[in-house]
Amino acid sequence: MKKSFFITFFRYQIAAIIATTADFGIYFLLKYANDSWYLWATFLGALTGAIINFIICRYWAFAATNKAIITQATRYILVSGGSLVLNTTFVYIITEFLNCPSDLSKVLASIIVAVSYNFLLQKYFVFKQ
Repeated sequence: MKKSFFITFFRYQIAAIIATTADFGIYFLLKYANDSWYLWATFLGALTGAIINFIICRYWAFAATNKAIITQATRYILVSGGSLVLNTTFVYIITEFLNCPSDLSKVLASIIVAVSYNFLLQKYFVFKQ
């Protein structure tokens, strides 16, 4: 593998950490400070994280400003929509069927989706060079 792949992967991880921090921040704020339903908090947190992630990935992690933003945004919305559905579905399944606390379910779902879905689709579909 090329050195640039690892640099991009590392930068993406930093972007993901920032976006995940925002995601979880919104989730916990809504769930505990606002007493919102855990799935609604999951959805809004993931949406916030997705917007932050797009901006950081476009301008820094993948440095892909040479492509039309509308094309990237459209592709990102598709990938992010899939990620949002996967995260929410996994949180529901892990919480309701495996009897896990919803907070732990959110962490597990986020890891599963990040490792198996997000990076690869963003690198090879959304921000491909």
